[in-house]
Amino acid sequence: ERSLEGEFTREDRDLSTVDGERVETVLRAVPYRDRSGAVVGTLAMYIDITEREELKRANERLDEFASIISHDLRNPLNIARGRLELAQDDCDSEHLDHIERAHERIQTLIGNLLTLAREGQSVTEPEDVALESLVESCWANVETGEATVVADLDRTVRADESRLKQVLENLIGNSVEHGSTGGRTQSGDAVDRGGADVTVTVGELADGFYVADDGPGIPEDERDEVFEAGYSTAERGTGFGLNIVEQVVEAHGWDVRLTEGSEGGARVEVTGVEFADD
Repeated sequence: ERSLEGEFTREDRDLSTVDGERVETVLRAVPYRDRSGAVVGTLAMYIDITEREELKRANERLDEFASIISHDLRNPLNIARGRLELAQDDCDSEHLDHIERAHERIQTLIGNLLTLAREGQSVTEPEDVALESLVESCWANVETGEATVVADLDRTVRADESRLKQVLENLIGNSVEHGSTGGRTQSGDAVDRGGADVTVTVGELADGFYVADDGPGIPEDERDEVFEAGYSTAERGTGFGLNIVEQVVEAHGWDVRLTEGSEGGARVEVTGVEFADD
């Protein structure tokens, strides 16, 4: 009746199948007009949004989980770190240094888990981001030791700047952490020398960019596993960095792959990128 009066209707409706299954839908009804513009009927449809609503509820649970991590874990951690600083003022012990490193690792894990929980959504409002200046900012935020960076970039991409920054920081940090020219142990673990001697190169591709290092690289039979959550060959690695990279890249609609660099090290390529100046 509302449609016959020229009104456009959009409202949530729950339907039931003959088996009693609940189906969440949106009812859309619009007036149907003849060539003269007169309303002669209605056009109505039910759109099944069950899967979308289930995903929405799952995201809400992830947000709740992230809030619990942020509040319930960080508060006692901050207290522990404060007490540690007081203990370091009172005495000098290598045990306290180990505790401090453990706190830093916990803080990193919490940050990575929050990113995994909150960064999975697709990018709906990209902006123009200059790659070279973003790389410089990321390099300043990553603990790079004696490593050096070469940025051969002159392009502007369409992206979510904060999330692209997360990608570059993780890729640069991964190259520094795993790319030391000190090589690997017999067990395959990277020798962590704080980024000594490592050169990290960020360059352009025809449809994207890459981050490469001149370290020992990743064995070919392990390259399909590096983006899995928890994968790490470094003693202090969290195993979430490249998994976060993959999630953020996919949220942009891009592709990512790991290959061997021209200097024999690891090279991560991000393709399918939209350039603002094309």
